[in-house]
Amino acid sequence: MKRILCTFVTSVIVVVGFVALEGRQAKRPDEAAIDKVFARWSTASPGCAVGVSEGGKVVLRKAYGMADLEHDVPNSPDTIFEAGSVSKQFTAAAVLLLAGEGKLSLDDPVRKYIPELPDYGKPLLIRHMLQHTSGLRDWGEVEGVAGWPRTTRVYTHARVLDIVSRQKALNFEPGTNWSYSNTGYNLAAIIVSRVSGQSFAEFCRLRIFEPLGMTHTSWRDDFRRIVRGRAIAYEAVKNGYEQDMPFENVYGNGGLLTTVGDLLKWNENAVDQKVGDAEFLRVEVAPGRFSNGKPHNYAMGLFIGTFAGLPEVYHSGSTAGYRAFLTRFPKQHLSVAVLCNASNGTAERDAHTVAEMYLADAVNAPHGMMDLGHDDILVPSLSSFVGLYRNTVTGVPLSLVTGKAELLIEGASNPSNIVLFQHDSAFQSFDGTRTFHFDGKGGLHIANANGMSETYQRVDPWKPVAGQLNAFAGRYTSDEAETELKVVASGPDLKITRRPDTTLTLRPVYKDAFQAEGLGLVRFRRDTSGRVIGFSVTMDRVWDLRFDRKQ
Repeated sequence: MKRILCTFVTSVIVVVGFVALEGRQAKRPDEAAIDKVFARWSTASPGCAVGVSEGGKVVLRKAYGMADLEHDVPNSPDTIFEAGSVSKQFTAAAVLLLAGEGKLSLDDPVRKYIPELPDYGKPLLIRHMLQHTSGLRDWGEVEGVAGWPRTTRVYTHARVLDIVSRQKALNFEPGTNWSYSNTGYNLAAIIVSRVSGQSFAEFCRLRIFEPLGMTHTSWRDDFRRIVRGRAIAYEAVKNGYEQDMPFENVYGNGGLLTTVGDLLKWNENAVDQKVGDAEFLRVEVAPGRFSNGKPHNYAMGLFIGTFAGLPEVYHSGSTAGYRAFLTRFPKQHLSVAVLCNASNGTAERDAHTVAEMYLADAVNAPHGMMDLGHDDILVPSLSSFVGLYRNTVTGVPLSLVTGKAELLIEGASNPSNIVLFQHDSAFQSFDGTRTFHFDGKGGLHIANANGMSETYQRVDPWKPVAGQLNAFAGRYTSDEAETELKVVASGPDLKITRRPDTTLTLRPVYKDAFQAEGLGLVRFRRDTSGRVIGFSVTMDRVWDLRFDRKQ
C-alpha cells in the first residue's frame, strides 16, 4: 500500500498553473485585479479584450496588447476579433429560428436539404449535426491528412461539400457516439441559406445581430473583405510573433467577427429575450441525448456544465491565431467574454479567473478540484494498472505510467490526465471530470462528466525487429482524402512521404499500429494470408480513413 499526502494536491495545483485569486471576497474586483490577469500583454505583443455583464448591466470592458503590431494599433474594447467555435451557437440559433417557423425540423434528415451528402444507410438528422453526434468526419482533418490543413488553402463551402461527398463512411452510426465536427456546422449554415432563400450572413444580420444591437458583428464569408477595427491574429514563435490569419471562406463552424460587448448582448438574450421565443430558449440549452436515451452535455452549439460547483453555459473558440471564450452563469446572471488575437492566449482560463472574482462567495471550490477530505489516502500498488491500452472503437492508444504516487496518462499536462485512487479498482482524474474503472481482465472503462464513455483493452507494446518493416513499404492512395502516401522502410524506421516535401516518421505502438506527428494513428490492414493491403488513419475527429495499397 502507498500513502498519498495532501502535499501532492498542492504540488499539482502549482504544476498545472492555476491562478491564486486575489480579492475573492470582493463583489466587484477593482480594475487592478483584472489587469493582473492580463498583465503579460503589452505594446510589443498582441493581446485580449475582456467584458463582463452582471444583472444585465455591463460592468467591465477592457483591452490589452496590440491589434496590429505592424501599424502600432492597440486593442480596444471595441476591437473586432474572430470568435472561433464560439460562433457555433449563432449557427444553431439560426437553425432554431427556422424550426420555430416550421420551415424545417431538427429531426429532418440532412439529405433532404443537402443531397450531396452520401446515403450512409442510417438516418443522419440536423439535430445530430448540431450536437456533434452525426459521425461526420471533420473536413479540416481530412484535408490535413492530405497535407493541406486549414489556413494553407482558401477553402469554400463548395469545397467542403466536395470533400463531404467523397466520404464513404462516418466515424460512427449517427446518434450513438460523440465526436466534435466542424463539418456539421458548415452544412447547417448551408441549410439555413437554402431554406431561407438568403445568404447565411444576411439571415443572421436581419434575424439575430440587428435585433440585439450587435452592431460590430458579422460573418467572415469573404476573408478579403475590409473589416474596420479588426485585430490581426498572431502565432507565438521563438523570437516574437508572426501573422496567423484564417484565410478561408468557410463559416458557421467559426468565422464570427465580433466584440466582447456584442457577445455580452447575445448572452443577455437568454434573460431579456429579443430573438426567438420560449421554446427557442428551452431547446437551445437542453443537453442532447444519444439514441439509447443517455444524456451528454452538448446542447445547440453550447456546452452545459458546471464550473466551481455552479451551473455554466459556455463555449470556447480557436481559429488560426484567435482564441475565444464566452460563458454564462444563469443563476448568478453573470456573463464573461474574452477574445484574443494571439495563439498563446488563454481565453478560457482567463475568463474563468475573472468570473471567480465576480462570483466571489458563490464559488464552492476553485476549478472543481477534488477535495480529498483526508490527511492521507491509502492506495494499493499501482503496478498492476500500468501499461499500454487500446481504444476498442478507434484503436487509439493510451499509456498509463506512475508518477510519484499516482497514475498518469503518459504526456499528462492537465488535471484530467492525473489519476487519483478512490476505492477498489476505481480512479478519478484530479479535476473530477473523468472516472477510470479497471475490470481485472485487462479492460479499462473511462467515463467523462460530459456523458461520454470509452473502453480500452490492454495490449502489448510492439518493437519490430530488422526486416519486419519491409512488409509495409509501398504506395497507398485514398479517394476520400484525394491523396497518395508512400511508405518507406528506412533502416530501423518506417517513414511516410507526402507530396511535395513532407516526410513523417512512424513510431510503432502495438502490432501493425504506428503513430506519426501530424497524422495520428496509422493501422495497417492485412488480408487472410497476412499480406499488408492497406492502412487506416485515425485522428481526433476522423476515424478509420482508409488507404488502399497500390503496389
